[in-house]
Amino acid sequence: MVEVLDRVDGVCGELVLRRDGPALEVIANGMFLMDTRNGESERLLVTSALELAPAPARVLIGGLGVGFSVRAALDHPAVREVVVVEREPAIVAWNRTGPLRDGHGDALADPRVRLVEDDLLRWAAEGERFAAVCLDIDNGPDWTVSEGNASLYGPAGVDRLAGMLRPGGVLAVWGAGRSPEFTRRLRARFRDVRVLEVPVPRGDPDIVWLAVV
Repeated sequence: MVEVLDRVDGVCGELVLRRDGPALEVIANGMFLMDTRNGESERLLVTSALELAPAPARVLIGGLGVGFSVRAALDHPAVREVVVVEREPAIVAWNRTGPLRDGHGDALADPRVRLVEDDLLRWAAEGERFAAVCLDIDNGPDWTVSEGNASLYGPAGVDRLAGMLRPGGVLAVWGAGRSPEFTRRLRARFRDVRVLEVPVPRGDPDIVWLAVV
């Protein structure tokens, strides 16, 4: 039986946190966004990027989600700082003091974490540089939570993300399905692009794009 734990008006519209058995789910405007059932591809987003990135690593994670990506970054021996950019106050609250906290071992309390409550599209102009930029803010380049996010995956957005990387840095992007057009766009801008497919119990595999600047 599904139990609604919280329902709020967020930046992108209505956000719902609900429990389905042992799993917690986040729904945005009626669209499934994330859950705590597995997290394999969310962790892979970070660990695979760090295998290619220069060390010691400053990591940017765009989208806090349920905390899987932050936990994976903190568990990597090369990571010195993790900057998390999340625009939804409710997502932050659910991870910091709410039901999602136990799933990642209270990762936001780690002194290596700096949480920025802002929209990544706006904050990306701040001029910081990272060894890895890991994005998990939508269901993929072709399935965004809000219309404005689509520009992040276009040519100008890809250029901006590349500009946030130090030499040899890695852009990692999570998606719930393939996007040949986005793959071509990355290959036109980065020197090395890899596309990882992660099987899921039902439907198309999750996708992790890795692009080395």
